[in-house]
Amino acid sequence: MDDLFIKKIWIDQDRIPRGSYLRGIEALRGVEELKLTSAVTFFVGENGTGKSTLLEAVAVAYGFNPEGGTRNYSFSTYDSHSELCQAMRIGKGYRRVRWGYFLRAESFYNVATKEEEYAQDPFCPVPSEELHMRSHGESFLAVVQKHFRPDGLYILDEPEAALSPQRQLTLLMEIHRLAQQGAQFLIASHSPILLGIPDGEIWSFDDGEIHRVEYEETESYQVTELFINNRAYLLKRLLGGDGA
Repeated sequence: MDDLFIKKIWIDQDRIPRGSYLRGIEALRGVEELKLTSAVTFFVGENGTGKSTLLEAVAVAYGFNPEGGTRNYSFSTYDSHSELCQAMRIGKGYRRVRWGYFLRAESFYNVATKEEEYAQDPFCPVPSEELHMRSHGESFLAVVQKHFRPDGLYILDEPEAALSPQRQLTLLMEIHRLAQQGAQFLIASHSPILLGIPDGEIWSFDDGEIHRVEYEETESYQVTELFINNRAYLLKRLLGGDGA
């Protein structure tokens, strides 16, 4: 698509310090360029393969706060983001981002706290969403309804973490609707529900390299399908009930 906000991601490997732990992440080692072609791009892979690290670096390089929120959020409770953003360059499209949000499941509590503080400012035009008064899943969907609009850029790190399967379907519908209205999403996810969104582009970080895969090739889909179709047999094998 020619109207994406982020069209390419370049990494200058020479700008990553020699002693950085980033050089030990196999999938990121040697990557120079990723070209995005869909309004919805997923990063998938086993824990520790680098998908959240890359997603965070893209968000910071684009101007988002490392812990999340809109691009107007500016705070830090724990400086943990990597130096990958300093070695990264973003290839932007011709359109200007009107809205945006970076969501990290692990730091959403801190973002909710900061949202309440910002709302106390007399110059703040809107009241607080009081996210701490809701469940984690309810507060996240409240953020989607408030901050996610057409023509926006949304970077989501494991958004399914707080959502039931039914709420994941709700999020899927919201992502699909907004993508059709000019929004772009970059999402790191393990959810076989979210990954099934039509026309989504999926990049796998498994097998030591970043590569395109189809939905049915993702481990999230394969493991879920295997468990649902062979639950009794798998539980016997996994839990030692086969007499072994």
